[in-house]
Amino acid sequence: MLDDRSYMRSQGPRWALGVSVWMMIVLTVIYAFQCINDIYLRTAADVWLPMTTYGLREGWIWQLLTFQFVHVSLWHLAGNLLGLWFFGRYVESILGPRKFLIAYFISGFGGALLQGTLMLIFPQHFGPSVYGASAGVTGIFAIFALIESHAEVRLYFVLPIKARVLLYIVAGISVFFTLVPTPREGGVAHAAHLGGIVAGILFIRWDARHIPRTWNPLQGRKRKRQLVQAAAQVTRWRGKRDPSSTETPPEEFISREVDPILDKISAHGIHSLTPREREILEAARSKMVKR
Repeated sequence: MLDDRSYMRSQGPRWALGVSVWMMIVLTVIYAFQCINDIYLRTAADVWLPMTTYGLREGWIWQLLTFQFVHVSLWHLAGNLLGLWFFGRYVESILGPRKFLIAYFISGFGGALLQGTLMLIFPQHFGPSVYGASAGVTGIFAIFALIESHAEVRLYFVLPIKARVLLYIVAGISVFFTLVPTPREGGVAHAAHLGGIVAGILFIRWDARHIPRTWNPLQGRKRKRQLVQAAAQVTRWRGKRDPSSTETPPEEFISREVDPILDKISAHGIHSLTPREREILEAARSKMVKR
């Protein structure tokens, strides 16, 4: 699982929650409000907040955003919360809180555009309403799968599968059921999932220059030199000093220390690294993020 990775552990105070966790809390509170509203308040929230064919025709454009906060059942909510917990926290640790939220809502908006367009054109197949955060969550998963393509994900908590392979499967299912909107799927918004995946991929491709690529084994000599220069300071940041890191010429240090780590990532994935190897790459990543 992801929790055993150093970059998934909290580096700040225990009470300092990330925005992905706060999003989980917000979604849960809103679902609780929906339940209370059903019995006691009886407002028109379920008319105004989900994305509906009627609302889109009336120009209720806020539904492109608000549908992402409401859910139809506890299990529907739970699935999206799990996605945020397992993938959202990691992506947030890479992008940072602000860019994570941008990526999340861009993915949700991308899903809304595709699903909403099809709802207007083919209302008999793609209507009448859409709820849920799954477009944003699938976009975040797509970003995770591109960053950590070798990571092993436990499908249904049992079946081990590579993240990139799972992305292909999810995208393939979404494409098929977008083209074949059979009622057998029970109203699942596959077009919203597809739009979220596409938006997430486009976001990470566009923003790739800001993403620390320490996990990418296909790096040029200049990039390796940047990693070496940052990694050579790892013990200094931790209150220690390793004389060999400053005495060793850069080219020798590249071939002796960094190249084997990059080759190992290429062959086995970043999850195969030892604590010391992770320490070097994590320190290099942190150093470059601060620039």
